[in-house]
Amino acid sequence: MEFSLEQIAGILGGTVDGDPTQKVNRLDKIQEGQPGGIAFLANDKYEAYLYETAATAVIVSENFVASKPHTATLIRVKDAYTGFTTLLEAYNQVSRGTLVGVEEPSYLGENSLVGEGAYRGAFSYIGKDCVLGEGVKIHAHSFIGDRVKIGDGTVIHAGAKICSDTQIGKQCVIHSGAVLGADGFGFAPQSDGSYKTIPQIGNVVLEDQVSIGANSTVDRATMGSTLLCKGVKIDNQVHIAHNVVVGAHTAIAAQAGIAGSTTIGAYCIIAGKASIVGHLKIADHTTIGGNTGVIKSIKKSGQTLFGFLAMDLNHFLRSYSIFKNLDDLQKRIRQLEKKR
Repeated sequence: MEFSLEQIAGILGGTVDGDPTQKVNRLDKIQEGQPGGIAFLANDKYEAYLYETAATAVIVSENFVASKPHTATLIRVKDAYTGFTTLLEAYNQVSRGTLVGVEEPSYLGENSLVGEGAYRGAFSYIGKDCVLGEGVKIHAHSFIGDRVKIGDGTVIHAGAKICSDTQIGKQCVIHSGAVLGADGFGFAPQSDGSYKTIPQIGNVVLEDQVSIGANSTVDRATMGSTLLCKGVKIDNQVHIAHNVVVGAHTAIAAQAGIAGSTTIGAYCIIAGKASIVGHLKIADHTTIGGNTGVIKSIKKSGQTLFGFLAMDLNHFLRSYSIFKNLDDLQKRIRQLEKKR
């Protein structure tokens, strides 16, 4: 695919410093740019590459001022990082649009409906009574259980498993190996020390524009729904337990785990390997640092938490400054005791 810089500037709402008729056919890193490629510059640390790159064009923020001569044509946009992201989205959409129709062998269950412009990859399985919207892409070896609903434009990547009764909104992305709607971890301890399985009869609901990373799991609810609200972004290898609610536009990084029936607010950031116990409520705009353990509800919005177990960030930093000097403090105490 080949586009003129004028076309790209139009997509991004930007302007071209140079010849707008030049053509590009590839997305490049600025440090690896070659003729025919378009890159972006959003971090000052990479500015030196602008004066070395062979890329045909570079996307920059509208207020960027070059300090040296350069050969690349600049496309100025309000924000370079957002602009390049928009370009990636457009490129991805065009690429996905070429996937239409049915590859064989594949299976479509009784009474299931598939919208126009959809794609079903080889060895994909779709159960009975499902409804798939327009432009849905089901890649090879994906499993879609009975009574699943998938909104327009959603992509299910190869090998993902969508269990029965799951509801997925529009423009969602489910990456390879993800499992949505497996049974929640429900077991009742018995007097003899064994466990009795509690049937999990709820489901999983994803609102629009949710992304689920590779090998992540979202368990079905015991009753009701495990809910991921609009715009939630889940990294690879994240576990969301039964009856959890994750608020709109919250992002959760790799290997984090959220136990059952906890409610996470909107616009939260949960870093890698963070762990949150069950039946808590986490306020909107909370940031939870990597490896942080949360054992009580967070009621105040806008806090940043760090440490195990979690405490206010400033409190943790003050405490840590003491902790790292404990060895010296202990030696001084012993010396003082000897003088007594």
